[in-house]
Parts: sequence; C-alpha cells; structure tokens
Amino acid sequence: MIAFSDLHDVIRVDPAETLTLTLEGPFAHGLEGGANNLVLRAAMALADQAGRKAGASITLSKNLPVASGIGGGSADAAATLRILNRFWQVGLDGPTLSRLGQSLGADVPVCLFGQTARVQGIGEKIEPGPALPDIGLLLVNPGVGVSTAAVFSKRRGAFSSPADLPASFDSAESLVEFLSHCHNDLLASARELSPQIDLVLADIVQQPDCLFASLSGSGATCFGLFADGAAAYAAASALQVARPGWWVEAGKFLTATPPPTENP
Repeated sequence: MIAFSDLHDVIRVDPAETLTLTLEGPFAHGLEGGANNLVLRAAMALADQAGRKAGASITLSKNLPVASGIGGGSADAAATLRILNRFWQVGLDGPTLSRLGQSLGADVPVCLFGQTARVQGIGEKIEPGPALPDIGLLLVNPGVGVSTAAVFSKRRGAFSSPADLPASFDSAESLVEFLSHCHNDLLASARELSPQIDLVLADIVQQPDCLFASLSGSGATCFGLFADGAAAYAAASALQVARPGWWVEAGKFLTATPPPTENP
C-alpha cells in the first residue's frame, strides 16, 4: 500500500526557449542537475512523445532527502509530466501519461495516480487503496541515502503474500492493527546497508503517543504514526533537538482525491 503525505518537493515551470533545470532547497546539493536528473528525463520523454521541442525553465525546490525511500524523485517526475502536459498543451490522457511514467521508474505511475493505492507487478497494476484516518505522521531520516537497487539486490527469499485491504480504516487503531500484521520485505536488507535504521526506529517508538513505527519503502527514512497531528509535531520537535543533522518532519496523510489524470 502506498500513501501520500503533505510533505513534498515543489516543481515550478516558466516559459523558455530551451529546457533548463534549476535546483534549490535544502537537499539540492544531493542531486545531479544534468541529463540523468529524473525531472529532465520526464520533460524530455514528454517532449519526445509529443513530437515537439522541449522548451521550459524548470525549478525544483528539493525539500525531501534524496534516495530516502519516500518516493520524492518519482513524485517530482510525475509532477513534471503533469505540469508540462498542461504547460505545453500536449493533452495526453491518463493511461498514456502512466505508460510514459512507467518508462521513467516503477513508482512514477502511482505518483501520477496521486492517492492511496495498492500497487502490484512492477508498478503498473494500480488500484485505489483504503481511506485513511486523520492521524499524525512523523518521518525521520538519519541523513543517509540508500540505493533502492542495492536493497533489492541484497534481499533474499520470497515476497510476502499481498494483504487483504479493507475499503477504509475508520480509526487510528484499525490502521495500526492492520499494519501490525504486515511486513516490509525490504527491511532486513535495508538494515544491512544502513544500520542507523534500528536507531531511528527505536527513537520513534520511544516518543510519547507513538502508535506504530516502520521503515518507509527501501529506507533509510522511517515513519511513525500518532493519534493526532499535535502528538506527531511534539515528537518531531523533540527529535529535532535530540538528533541534530537528521531530517525530522511531521505531517499528515493526504486523503482527498486528486484531479483525474484523464485531464491533466
């Protein structure tokens, strides 16, 4: 299950004769601004699909840590496809954008989908996920980037069977009860590559009113769930003091349905 939060990067596009990318924000230093950047690759892929010259001045405000297991790069690519589809008046429909996104990365299509989802296959099978309760969310990264490819290459054994998702979680308790029976199959290999994950999880669990904590994706970011936003923000404040140099932010899940991708 993939869920989205209100913690995000920002993409801005302005008119230009050529295609350029400006990086800014607290984590801009961790990104390459050249042709391998996922935002530029998304822009070029859309231009190629549309058969047009790629002209735009793109600014990426990188607020999320790089290679941290929370899908920041994929969300940036999806946002680039969406905004340039409008900006250039290309008019690609949702399925076409999704196929284009799949060519950029497995998580780009679900970021185009933009709401809680069950994802299967290699990212191409997407179904709406259950509604989430209004609870507090804490994200913590110890300042470590982890390669998703390296995590997958280290993991051993079969993947867990897909969980049976309910139509909705009507309370924090029901969500935590469900998650307590789930398992992140990447946790063991992520721990090998980043032993700090155990320290992060221990710190989150020790925060007052923490209901649940686990690894996000391939890590090294971990998340904690709290009964409400106030408890999550209090935990974030405490950890920001206790762990200077770590990225620690509180937020909430996005539960509203985004605009349909059929008319991006």
